[in-house]
Amino acid sequence: MSELVDPPLSGIKVVDAVSGALAPISSYLAHLGAQVDRVHSVDASDPVDLAANAGKAWRSFALDSDEGHALAGEAHIVVASKGHDVLLKGLRELRPDLVTMTVSDFGLTGNLSGWRGSNAVLHALSGELSRSGIRGREPVLPPGDLAYQCASVQAAFALCGGLYRALRSGRGAHFDFAALDGAVQALDPGFGISGSATLGKPAGLLSRDRPREGFQYPIFSCADGFVRICLLSKRQWRSMFEWLGRPEQFASPEFDRTSIRYKSPDLLPHIADFFRERNRADLEREGQAHGVPIAAMLSLPEFLETDHVRARDALKRVSVGKAEVTLPRGVQTIDGVRADFDAAAQAADPFPEADDTCALPFEGLKVIDLGVIVVGAEQARMLGDLGADVIKMESRSFPDGNRQSYLDFGMSVSFAAGHRNKRSIGLDLRSERGREIFLDLVAEADVVCSNFKPGTMDKLGLGQATLRKANPRIILSESSAFGSTGPWSNRMGYGPLVRASTGLALAWRYPDDPTGFSDTITIYPDHVAGRICAIGVVALLIRRLRTGRGGTTAVAQAEVALKHFAAQIARSGEAGESTAGKVVFAAEGDDEWCVVDPQTEQERRSLAELLGVTDPDQTSTALEEWVAAHPPEEAARVLQQAGIPAAPMLRIADLPKHPFYTEREFYRVEDHPWLQETVRAERYVAKTDDIPAPPNRPAPLSGEHSEEVLAEWLSLEPAAIATLIEDAVLEPLHEDTREAAKRHMASSG
Repeated sequence: MSELVDPPLSGIKVVDAVSGALAPISSYLAHLGAQVDRVHSVDASDPVDLAANAGKAWRSFALDSDEGHALAGEAHIVVASKGHDVLLKGLRELRPDLVTMTVSDFGLTGNLSGWRGSNAVLHALSGELSRSGIRGREPVLPPGDLAYQCASVQAAFALCGGLYRALRSGRGAHFDFAALDGAVQALDPGFGISGSATLGKPAGLLSRDRPREGFQYPIFSCADGFVRICLLSKRQWRSMFEWLGRPEQFASPEFDRTSIRYKSPDLLPHIADFFRERNRADLEREGQAHGVPIAAMLSLPEFLETDHVRARDALKRVSVGKAEVTLPRGVQTIDGVRADFDAAAQAADPFPEADDTCALPFEGLKVIDLGVIVVGAEQARMLGDLGADVIKMESRSFPDGNRQSYLDFGMSVSFAAGHRNKRSIGLDLRSERGREIFLDLVAEADVVCSNFKPGTMDKLGLGQATLRKANPRIILSESSAFGSTGPWSNRMGYGPLVRASTGLALAWRYPDDPTGFSDTITIYPDHVAGRICAIGVVALLIRRLRTGRGGTTAVAQAEVALKHFAAQIARSGEAGESTAGKVVFAAEGDDEWCVVDPQTEQERRSLAELLGVTDPDQTSTALEEWVAAHPPEEAARVLQQAGIPAAPMLRIADLPKHPFYTEREFYRVEDHPWLQETVRAERYVAKTDDIPAPPNRPAPLSGEHSEEVLAEWLSLEPAAIATLIEDAVLEPLHEDTREAAKRHMASSG
């Protein structure tokens, strides 16, 4: 594989004093070329440590040593575990341009700041656990350590934003980062944007119980395992209908509607009969030939052995002492070359002297958002939340799937969450004049974000070379399910199919039920992949400060999952192996649950002492009886007071009033001019007093700002804009859409 000539974070120095599950934070910076010095008193000899710290230089001294102080004195970023806050404050007083972060499970403030966390505890308190499982059964813990992995990405993005502002303005920032803050934003936010199959309904309005089995993204048995399908559009359903042989009982046009298909008692059994005697490979091949989004349910080891993983060179062997382990390579491709963790730190041109006055990191930057569904929405929205002027490019002929809604004017609380701090322009990119206007916008922009199937932009005549010719300084961000190279590059990909192919869906089931698949309504890796895309964008913007040139970042969503299961890959294990043992217990009340998750021998001894048992074999039974006699909040409080990681299982509707979120002022309620429903948003990317809160621009209706954007960005006169509208090149807000929105608001009385 070619070597990346100029990694985007070359010249950036990071000191990392984070221990435990959030150690991956700085690895995202190391992969992009930053010099990361890991200050710690032990060596990286365990495969799990190596997976979290690959690409870092290990230093066998502490941050508060003379050597640690010397490193920090030259750094751009210092990130450290809880307990270093006084030291970091002293560093910031000496270096106003320094970016620092204190990392802990629950932050430095609030009644939960002294609690002990674990992956299971974060799932319980973020609302993820309450949505994981099958209706009428106990909740099931998601596999791996996804909560910490996704939280680490949120922290890395916050650091990148703070760094970009510091390089521009000379003003650093300090973040009080809580893993729970990060997990509730980056894994599967209950008040965030959801997949198109939900029709925009917020997760907080779903049943109090888990989802019913097979409701969305159904999984079917076949001759040698299982396959999953995603029928999200009319076109995809019509393709499935043809593949089934045009069965008369499903020929009605009403089956074009997602809601009707979900309500049919006969459709899924019919598909199950059609699949039952065929094998996975044949079903994948036939389905894709018909245009049906389908994927075989593979285990993690099976996915690692596929021709696609080999073709993309996604894995590498790494020495650990006298042994070797396998680890995923870097998750991003920069300028067509994988940004990997073994790249030596390179000397770089100096950054220009800081002279900007920006308050938000990306003030003054212009972003064109071509993204669709969740990944596309999130990466540009993250930039908008930190100050960029983001325009969402839309088309009436090919609307964003998230415009599907329970409301007939293409707005929902889900869409509002994913597209706040954006404006919308409608433009027909199939027309020659539309493409000319688009390239004029590109010439004025700093960033173009997209997540189309590979080759889509080239077919429109708007490939990378064309965009670079229009603007050599442009930053291009691309994302797809399986990447732009390899035998699976042309597959239709959605998050559920990525989970199926990478082993996550197969691991996410009840241990005693081979068909108890439990990731039904989960949105992963979409949200976290969008943030990784945004990290790549910011890294290239940082490189542009010193070089003046643009660049391209690309992310394969399947490889995001690989990175998150790096520890399991290093141990040659399955994706679900780390969830062994009973952790979720029924508490007093109707469908109430409490997580109890001791991590160390001391915590297990404390648990036995609390329960009054001396035989370790009796602990689980005694704990089950004890938790059942207590409300979940009380059980968790008593356990935490004894030093044992525990938490009540919260539902999405519980989050805004829970003390953790209220004390940290995590949520804010946003006024939306076209929604009666309450729209909630995060008040910060990561908690800080140094960077203002995100702006509060409501998500737009389709084409709502078409004229405004062309006037501002291109200085077009009203007459020229009117001609574009008359020629159907520019698509302003349709009057029918506006009237439907007005009727909706008037219906509230």
